[in-house]
Amino acid sequence: MKKYYLHNGVESSGPFSLTELEEKQITAATPVWFSGMPDWKTAGEIEELQTLLKVTPPPFKSNSPTPKSKEKSNKIMVLNKGRFYLFAFLTLLVIGSFTLNFINENRKQELEARNNKTERENRQFLLQEEEIKAQKEQLAEQQRLEKERIIKEKKEIITKRLAEIQIENTEKQNLFEATKNELVKANQFHFFRTEEEKNNEINIIQTKLKLLQDELESLDRERTQLNLELENIQLKH
Repeated sequence: MKKYYLHNGVESSGPFSLTELEEKQITAATPVWFSGMPDWKTAGEIEELQTLLKVTPPPFKSNSPTPKSKEKSNKIMVLNKGRFYLFAFLTLLVIGSFTLNFINENRKQELEARNNKTERENRQFLLQEEEIKAQKEQLAEQQRLEKERIIKEKKEIITKRLAEIQIENTEKQNLFEATKNELVKANQFHFFRTEEEKNNEINIIQTKLKLLQDELESLDRERTQLNLELENIQLKH
């Protein structure tokens, strides 16, 4: 049984039997080849394939002449002018609407991005302000505690010094009274003592009294000054 090969102008296909060629719907112009042929022939040139050929009717020619120039002038790209312009208008309308929506969407996204950035910056600024405020409050509290500590130490020092002054004043007052008694005794008459010795003793005792009196006055001034300082501290705090 013969086997036939077909060619579509680019590549060949087959082999096919006569039954298979019926399904291919070949025409008279289809190139065909089978074993024993020196070269390709068209199907119309092979006798046994005549019954398989697909008959293609010729194009219909209308007897009524149609003015081509008028037909061409009323149509653009297979559409008449009215429909073409309507189609073009609708196409432009759709493209314009799409473009406008695209631009608006981009603007909306840009605005949202800017708003989000501004909001983040504002939140960051508020956090920084709160942190600075907390640091200032912490520093102020440390300064307050330090000031209270210094005032407390100063009050303790003043109170301690006032107590010392009280003790020193009592001791020196007692010593002053005792020295006054010595001066009284030195002014009395004693045997075996010359006038010069008496005067020297009196001068020594008087000098001692003067020193004690100066020390008592100095202690009194210091006590007065410390009491004023303590009073000012208590008034301020």
